[in-house]
Amino acid sequence: MSERVQKGSLAIDTQLYNFIANEVTPVVGIDNEKYWQDFEKIVQTFQPRNKALLAKRDEIQTQIDDWHDNNPASNGQIDKAAYTQFLKDINYIVPEGDDFLVETQNVDDEIAHIAGPQLVVPVRNARYALNAANARWGSLYDALYGTDVIDETNGAEKGKGYNPVRGAEVVKYAKNFLDANFALAEGQYADVTGFKVEDGKLVIRQGDKTTSLAQPEKFAGFLGDAANPTGILLKNNGLHAEIQIDPSSHVGKDDPAGIKDVLMEAAVTTIQDCEDSVAAVDAEEKVEVYRNWFGLMKGDLKDSFEKNGKQTTRTMNPDREYTAPDGGKVTLHGRSVMLIRNVGHLMTNPAILVDFDGKQEEIYEGIMDALITPLCSLPDILGKNSLSNSRTGSMYIVKPKMHGPEEVQFTVDLFSAVEKALDLPENTLKVGIMDEERRTTVNLKECIRVAKNRVIFINTGFMDRTGDEMHTSMKAGPFVRKNDMKNTDWLNAYERWNVDMGVKLGLPGKAQIGKGMWAKPDNMKEMVATKSNHPKSGATCAWVPSPTGATLHAMHYHETNVMDVLDNIKDREPAKLDDILTVPLATDTNWTDEQKTAELENNIQGILGYVARWVDQGVGCSKVLDIDDVALMEDRATLRISSQHVANWLEHGIVTPEQVDDVLKRMAKMVDEQSKDDPAYIPMANDYNTWAYNAARDLIFKGTVQPSGYTEPLLHQARLNLKAN
Repeated sequence: MSERVQKGSLAIDTQLYNFIANEVTPVVGIDNEKYWQDFEKIVQTFQPRNKALLAKRDEIQTQIDDWHDNNPASNGQIDKAAYTQFLKDINYIVPEGDDFLVETQNVDDEIAHIAGPQLVVPVRNARYALNAANARWGSLYDALYGTDVIDETNGAEKGKGYNPVRGAEVVKYAKNFLDANFALAEGQYADVTGFKVEDGKLVIRQGDKTTSLAQPEKFAGFLGDAANPTGILLKNNGLHAEIQIDPSSHVGKDDPAGIKDVLMEAAVTTIQDCEDSVAAVDAEEKVEVYRNWFGLMKGDLKDSFEKNGKQTTRTMNPDREYTAPDGGKVTLHGRSVMLIRNVGHLMTNPAILVDFDGKQEEIYEGIMDALITPLCSLPDILGKNSLSNSRTGSMYIVKPKMHGPEEVQFTVDLFSAVEKALDLPENTLKVGIMDEERRTTVNLKECIRVAKNRVIFINTGFMDRTGDEMHTSMKAGPFVRKNDMKNTDWLNAYERWNVDMGVKLGLPGKAQIGKGMWAKPDNMKEMVATKSNHPKSGATCAWVPSPTGATLHAMHYHETNVMDVLDNIKDREPAKLDDILTVPLATDTNWTDEQKTAELENNIQGILGYVARWVDQGVGCSKVLDIDDVALMEDRATLRISSQHVANWLEHGIVTPEQVDDVLKRMAKMVDEQSKDDPAYIPMANDYNTWAYNAARDLIFKGTVQPSGYTEPLLHQARLNLKAN
């Protein structure tokens, strides 16, 4: 049992208490005793409200389960009209009010006006957090050279050293990008032999001729001397790119203009995550989360590690300064504007206990995050840090897994209480609404209404949204195979509905409209070929799994002017609620035994690979080899859909418990073999009785009774058990 400090009815783990008392409150100028007094009052007020909201979730789910039991589907079809009316009768779908526009103020341009990639990273890992903060700018040459975007054919292999053949292919690709987005009045970038700035204009040499940009207004600044610049700053669709010039470099020496790289403005925003990509089950691990966020908000976070045999220390990048075309100064933000994703309403955490009527209980982790992450943000909110995040005095909190307007209202009220406690202006704490639960989707307009003065973000998330779709309709019947889910009517309508609603309610210019993650971090060629669909769909941001992914995805935002897309969306026919309520049931379940086994293997192998690292190593987001040895980025959202899918097939007799257990054991052997080179990995197939193996099995066999199908309760308990033993 950990030692605790008693503050009123709160019993605070000493590790967390000392962190706040010794590291945070003295720096931010908050009285420690008053902070904990306010903390206690807020917990006493909001803990019972939180509990009541969760009870309502359970009550609604029971009513939906009963309805499906009494109204069985026929050939995968339910009575849509009766079902919709039922959902309205139980207030699952709330009445829609009059039209309105959001009124959020003091929003940074990166969120309100600039469309671009959004990186999501576990803030518990300082190195990843720093890499993400610094991913605002990325080398296009490096991103191309190091990934499969450039084929390894005809002598263009990566190899160990620099391969000039591959380098030439990179240069060709990058110059094609420049031709497409920063076209010259005459000729192409392959013909360019030099640059200079004269009378505020960019002059581009091509041998004994000169030309200019076809659109001169895209010239935004330069580095070095006007007659012989070392960098040319360009701007298109709100995003910058810098042509870097150094004839002495190993790349520039072979370039007619001495170009050594194209530096891309990439991850315009980053979500530093406390939630789905993080494993933090107690005070020790939560302090790691909070300490890294505090360092980011002070601007002094650093991390030392060994890379390629050398000790390296990483810090946050400074801002970038250029000479403007007119000779003035251009200063550009050197880092992503950072949002933080707090934990949702479900989980509690033993870091702080609260006494209600003589009985101690863990406080809700979302309340704890809401009180501590803004405290740690005060250096930035008040402008007392060395490197700024928000220049408008706002803090951006993404709030996941909220079910409907009542839960959004809870968050708004909680943020208001925290602002009063920290003596902050009203609406300093902005909210990002993740549209990833079905009750939020069908009530999205009303969810946004209650946060209309705070909302800075709505987005779709296929995995969590599918997990909730399956759990909500668990009793309706067996679902289609997992890969077929992407082509179902409800999903396509859901993706359009989110953008339609965001445009209708005036989010462009005030808030982001986002799309979900690219989950194959090693398959960048496929990402470049397909993720252009996100900006084309009206997404002002879309998630990427790495700084390299952000650099490459940035090309899509040069190709597509998202703000023009959003203007056109105003005139299209909006998505229909009727389509969103189409439950993705299988119309034909006559799958072969081979197909059923393949489905189980695919799901269960991924479950085991992820859970083993989550429980045993505390890694909340990891590249996990799938059954075909393809590395996929896995987090709790991907785990939720896989475990709920197997639970659904068990529920409806598509597969048997014996089949599932057989596949669990076979896949445990496979994951053990795939992980044999990981020294921290704990094998599961020795006795099939590790904490991780049992947790993975429980996620399936107890999947129907997990709250909303969430994976956190079982994962947290397994890791706490492991740490205790």
